[in-house]
Amino acid sequence: MSEPKPSPSPFTGEGGARRRKAVGGRGRALARAREMRRNPTEAEAVLWRLLRAKRLAGWKFRQQQQLDSYIVDFVCFEARLIIEADGSQHIDNDYDAERDAYLRAQGFRIVRYYNNDILARREAVLTSILDVLNSGATGVEPVPPLTPFPGPPPQGGREQ
Repeated sequence: MSEPKPSPSPFTGEGGARRRKAVGGRGRALARAREMRRNPTEAEAVLWRLLRAKRLAGWKFRQQQQLDSYIVDFVCFEARLIIEADGSQHIDNDYDAERDAYLRAQGFRIVRYYNNDILARREAVLTSILDVLNSGATGVEPVPPLTPFPGPPPQGGREQ
């Protein structure tokens, strides 16, 4: 004779806890996005202070937003614009190229700003973002960096 099944917890409903565990990928990405919101980089924190609460000409942005299996730094859904705050690890990154192609196919425009520009040239970054927002163009390529990535250091790793 088999034992009766225990009744589900009223807090999880019929098998709720098991379903959440089975979802896996979305749950992990969502947890990662939350963690990234709690611990932003210095450049992300600065840019978020400038974009949050419709501070940039009334445009609403969301921070560390999950879009399908990807997490973007900032997104304005109304303008279909994604803003990325990047360091040098993103130069010629194959993952970023694949991710950008997927997000563009979903109708988003993507602009990238280097961390040093966000920290040192906030007004120029905000002006550039406003230009992209107000252009309304679709399929806009990433704006050129305000300052180019530095080249590799000379032999020996020191400036000459």
